[in-house]
Amino acid sequence: MKNLHIINHPLVKRDLTKLRDKKTPSNQFRSILRRIAALMAYEVTRDMPLAEIEVATPLEKTAGHIVESSVVLVPILRAGLGLVGGFVEVLPDARVGHIGLFRDEETLKPVDYYLKLPKNLDKALVLILDPMLATGGSAAAAVTFLKNKGAKKIKFVSLVAAPEGVKKLSKAHPDVFIYACSLDRQLNDKGYILPGLGDAGDRIFGTGE
Repeated sequence: MKNLHIINHPLVKRDLTKLRDKKTPSNQFRSILRRIAALMAYEVTRDMPLAEIEVATPLEKTAGHIVESSVVLVPILRAGLGLVGGFVEVLPDARVGHIGLFRDEETLKPVDYYLKLPKNLDKALVLILDPMLATGGSAAAAVTFLKNKGAKKIKFVSLVAAPEGVKKLSKAHPDVFIYACSLDRQLNDKGYILPGLGDAGDRIFGTGE
């Protein structure tokens, strides 16, 4: 799992623990998720290239920096929406696309039911956002769709990942780096991550209550 990066910041670990707790209600879950997403954004963008510029302080001119590449956030509907707010706080100039996927019951292959993306993906750092990397099927499909639309530099960002999902995504797209706050133990027979944090979409939007 050489292309997997685990974010081990103490505050990330603290917030992930709160997200795992089944007693955390949806309103708190959303707030904590937004905060942990902002913390993750710092680590995910650590290697972004900079360009030097000159800026005038109130006293004199000095050297400063701007980020060279643009960023496109692509949440996988619907749970991925919960990560967008925190990333936008850190990356206010980021453009946001959306991708929705479902599994065809006959072919068992992911099909996009909604796909809306900004232009010029080939010039941007594209961050796919999904709280859970479980089987890896949707993740691999999302990367394929984005590559077909011109994306060249893609990173996949999740809260928790299962070994099965990391393996599948890495095999399908070895050039895509995966960021997660935890590599959990395994999937259960229903495809849920263990220990995981339950259904992220239900917990974000309160639909499981």
